[in-house]
Amino acid sequence: MKRSFWLLLLLFAGLWGQPASAQGLLGSLLSNVVNTLSNLTSPQPGVIVRTNLGLAGLQNVCLSNGCTVVGNLDGNLGQVFLVRPVQGLLPNLLAGVLRLVTGILDAEPDQTLVIPPNPTSSSTSSTPPAGLWDNTPVNYYGTTVTHGYVYQPAAQIIQIAQAHSTFNVSGAGIVADIDTGVDPNHPAFQGRLLTGWDFTRNQAGGSEMNDISMSAPPPCESCPAAYVNQHTAAMLDQHTASMLDGTAYQAFGHGTMVMGVIHLVAPTAQLLPLKAFSANGNGSLSNILAAIYFAVQNNANVINMSFDFTSSSAELTNAINYANSNHVICVASAGNDGANETVYPAGLQNVMGVASTNNQDQRSSFSNYGNQIVWVAAPGEGVIAPYPFGLYAAGWGTSFSSPMVAGTASLILNMQPGDSQNQAAWAIAHAQFVGLNMGNGRLNANWALTALNPLQGLLQ
Repeated sequence: MKRSFWLLLLLFAGLWGQPASAQGLLGSLLSNVVNTLSNLTSPQPGVIVRTNLGLAGLQNVCLSNGCTVVGNLDGNLGQVFLVRPVQGLLPNLLAGVLRLVTGILDAEPDQTLVIPPNPTSSSTSSTPPAGLWDNTPVNYYGTTVTHGYVYQPAAQIIQIAQAHSTFNVSGAGIVADIDTGVDPNHPAFQGRLLTGWDFTRNQAGGSEMNDISMSAPPPCESCPAAYVNQHTAAMLDQHTASMLDGTAYQAFGHGTMVMGVIHLVAPTAQLLPLKAFSANGNGSLSNILAAIYFAVQNNANVINMSFDFTSSSAELTNAINYANSNHVICVASAGNDGANETVYPAGLQNVMGVASTNNQDQRSSFSNYGNQIVWVAAPGEGVIAPYPFGLYAAGWGTSFSSPMVAGTASLILNMQPGDSQNQAAWAIAHAQFVGLNMGNGRLNANWALTALNPLQGLLQ
């Protein structure tokens, strides 16, 4: 799996002009972030089973076939379960055995997803976006954010403000994000977050702040403090973030940033954090499936998936089809390999795959391409978004392009409640041409809404 994520810069939010002790606060915070939970290790291998036998029936099957039932993955449907082999039986062998059992409709090994550092610094710009220094507080539809976040180039390129004002929309419904979780205390999200679920711990919440401890000692004696003020910026990526113990925290903050991009486009939408990945980027297909079913059964209208992997999955297809059948719009990032390759879930028929463009409407060198996985593109370079601890960061990757489309889907639902995947995809396809193998072009939120209501668009 390739995670669409590169965190380049962190910038203080609200500490400008404060004493040196205050300016060093972030350094103290980040240098004390350590891994405290055993669930950051790779999940135990298992098998995803679809059955019509129910839980009791599957438990009986496992008694005679060397497995134990871990739990249900599809909520109140009671047909998809995760089981684990016992006595050292390999998951692929167990899957083959279970497929021969009457009442087992399908079985596939669970996939362990590991996020590598990607894209690399050689395929991104090292120039920090100017908006990171523009931290003047502004009120954004009832939440307090920075001026640089609201008025960044990406927002202007896809014409967010025009879409809001022309059609009097600012987001409706529930947008779920399957990711590393979110910082629930960030000012940008106040009044917008719903209680999600943490599938890495099987508990309510969805906070990625549970992955860290602020009271433990620094992870190493030589870790430098990250002082971020008007004179300096912490260069922080997945290779060099030593103060975050780069291996254990290479994906920390990803979910907060992605959720922040959704909020930028659809500021009055409700946000549902579904934590399926740990801070080191580890996750599993089974947790992703559980998150999709949870989102649908908890009234989500849009699901954003800023991740990708190259192996197909019958149960992932089933979960996406279930979401679509319940009028849930699905969006996913196209990946950061810079290749014409098929990845999932972006490559599935009922998902809008999103590539990345730069601010000059050119394909980002790191972005995957190809009309099989790309429905539309969106800005994905130097995107400014909220970061844990009340901060803001700039990110590069299709991870930050995908939530722009998910947010636009929320705007569409604000204007036409009940629109389906096909209707939203048709509207979003009204995009700016940016070249071959880039789907329908670069997202323009204003054009998408105009396609649904041409008269209103012409009157403005």
